[in-house]
Amino acid sequence: MQKLLLVEDDKSIVENLTEFLFREGYDVKSAPGQQGAMALLEQEKFDLVLLDVSLADGNGFGVCKAIKENYTMPVIFLTASGDEYSTVTGFDLGADDYIAKPFRPRVLVSRIKNILRLTGGTGSVIRLGSVTVDTDKGIATKDGRDLFLSALEYRLLLVFINNRGAVLSRGQLLESIWDVGGDFVNDNTLTVYIKRLREKIEEDPQNPRIIKTVRGLGYKVDAE
Repeated sequence: MQKLLLVEDDKSIVENLTEFLFREGYDVKSAPGQQGAMALLEQEKFDLVLLDVSLADGNGFGVCKAIKENYTMPVIFLTASGDEYSTVTGFDLGADDYIAKPFRPRVLVSRIKNILRLTGGTGSVIRLGSVTVDTDKGIATKDGRDLFLSALEYRLLLVFINNRGAVLSRGQLLESIWDVGGDFVNDNTLTVYIKRLREKIEEDPQNPRIIKTVRGLGYKVDAE
């Protein structure tokens, strides 16, 4: 799972965005200010930083400057400071993107994926046993043959891939796929889609080796 650092003072934004990005397959750590952000950067490796300009201590420009001088990771500004001076300053400091608040979360995810592709922070080809998924092309194959997945089946497979090694509850899965293509997904429908997906990707759907059931908890795709 790719790791993002969210540097933001607004607790409601942190809570909502962290939950949304988790459903999209990202592990998010947050810091309310410059000192907390720098401390986390020294302790952990992140794939990308989401950064506000206005912080409780210092400002986002200082954090961006420090990141670009000491680390190799992309930075996206998420800020209400959308004036020309702030935008130009952010890009001059090396920011990879600048998104003004308010923004649509799915647009943010698209921008994150695009920057990670451009900076080499994500691989587009993922393998699970005999199944290969090319996320850039949006195709999945098994033993070299195309898998014809519906939009919801493909989305469900991506959720599992992006959370390899983690146990996902049925509630988390429902939250992740409920609005794909405007389709209505309830608990019973989820059971049907998991069954269909297993039939397409597993060697033996009755004894799945990729999408495993963790009784009483949910489902898990092993990290390997």
